[in-house]
Amino acid sequence: MVTLLDLKKDKMKALKEKDALKQNVLGIVISNYQMAEIEKRSKGQEMGEADMVQVLNKTLKALEDEKAMYVAGNRPAQAEETGRQIEIVSSYLPKMMSEEEIRAVIDRLPDHSMKTIMQTFHKDYAGKADMALVSKVAKSYQGK
Repeated sequence: MVTLLDLKKDKMKALKEKDALKQNVLGIVISNYQMAEIEKRSKGQEMGEADMVQVLNKTLKALEDEKAMYVAGNRPAQAEETGRQIEIVSSYLPKMMSEEEIRAVIDRLPDHSMKTIMQTFHKDYAGKADMALVSKVAKSYQGK
């Protein structure tokens, strides 16, 4: 799992390699993480592994929206650059669980109720499993 320190090291490496695009996008991710950290601290909470994934996903979503605007505005150069930024941010995201892996976790649970399944994945697999896919798989267990 990627940490804030990893991002800072990679940003410094990008600076030394004169990779302005990577340096800028990592700066955005670091800034977003620090903002989320301040918000969590104000509530008396600590940042966790899932929070980093959430920050990366939020940044990724913003970049995808930006790219769509450039495409709609017929600005291919900016859309291409934003596409490269999306690739950089995506490289830091963990591999998402497959449907088979999700089923294996659900099979190990003593209770196959929707509530138990969703709570387990929110608590133990946040950022590692697509919750829409978890919900779809969980629904197939209902009524069994």
